[in-house]
Amino acid sequence: MSSFRSLLLISLTLVAQLATAQNAPVRVRATITSFDGQVLAVKTREGEAIQIHLPDNVSVSAAKTITFADIKPGDFVGTATVKNTQGVLVARELHLFPAALRGVVSEGHTNWDLEPGSQMTNATLSAAPVQSAGGREITLSYKDGAQTILIPEGIPIFTTVPGDKSLLVPGATIFTGAQRAADGKITAARIQVSKDGARPAQ
Repeated sequence: MSSFRSLLLISLTLVAQLATAQNAPVRVRATITSFDGQVLAVKTREGEAIQIHLPDNVSVSAAKTITFADIKPGDFVGTATVKNTQGVLVARELHLFPAALRGVVSEGHTNWDLEPGSQMTNATLSAAPVQSAGGREITLSYKDGAQTILIPEGIPIFTTVPGDKSLLVPGATIFTGAQRAADGKITAARIQVSKDGARPAQ
């Protein structure tokens, strides 16, 4: 019985590892080179040419530029940050999530791959911003903690609005959390795309 249980455990572990390998998550930041209605050809920021396969019901959202004044206490926001030499989290961008995404987008503070040492915070703006040297400070609160983040002048500030496949044109920039299968095929159910000069969240 002990040997059987050991064999079963090994088998289950291998199945779990195979399932993970078949559906490896991959973040794609890229510029569109072509789109035929189903396959989106892009060049990633690293210079790699790849193809992303999209379902007929792919969800497309477009970036829309807003101002810092459009964000109020209680709003659900996301920001990619890096620490400065004083250890302060400095925003690279600020994204106001549509209300419908509260509870859908994961809350919290985690490592990110925008650039070396970057982090991502998705949380609720808990109070009015405070003016400080170098910009405005905001406090973002989530279930297990809070982060104080410096928002410099001039960073991209945007939200997302519903879009459609007509926005997937050559030259537009995209961001997507895709899945890479064991055979290398990349698929994505959701795409964020630039519009009118506003770039999607990174």
